[in-house]
Amino acid sequence: MNALVFLVPAALVLGLLGLALFLWTLKSRQYDDLDGAASRILFDDLPRKDKTQ
Repeated sequence: MNALVFLVPAALVLGLLGLALFLWTLKSRQYDDLDGAASRILFDDLPRKDKTQ
């Protein structure tokens, strides 16, 4: 029972910290361009130079 005195407030503080950080990521617009980021990572827009010539 004594452990709950420390664990419950720790869980509440960590949960609130996680919520605050999630809201910060929303505020800093980190989820705005998900499709664009995937396109930039997976596909090369620039043509490759052949080194065999």
